[in-house]
Amino acid sequence: MSVTLTEAAARHVTRYITRRGKGVGVRLGVKTTGCSGLAYKLEYADDVAAEDVVFEDHGVKVLVDPKSLPYIDGTQLDFVREGLNEGFKFLNPREKDRCGCGESFRV
Repeated sequence: MSVTLTEAAARHVTRYITRRGKGVGVRLGVKTTGCSGLAYKLEYADDVAAEDVVFEDHGVKVLVDPKSLPYIDGTQLDFVREGLNEGFKFLNPREKDRCGCGESFRV
């Protein structure tokens, strides 16, 4: 089982944590919501919880709660710029469908 980061995502996370002055990495998970059932959660983490599954890629820790891991196992987190927009993009091989608005997905 693994969750990875592209170099672009790792650079962005590292820069943000440096600017913030604190943090150990990013916490990824899923929540139940939207038309397709699940949505990604992403937040900067200041500490590692006892139940977190920890992955490290390009020097950045990725923390995942055990309940979310089956839905995002194999996911790669990327950071992309498309025109004037920029943000994280989840490349999840387990995704079967995504809702039209792009907010939720189904596995």
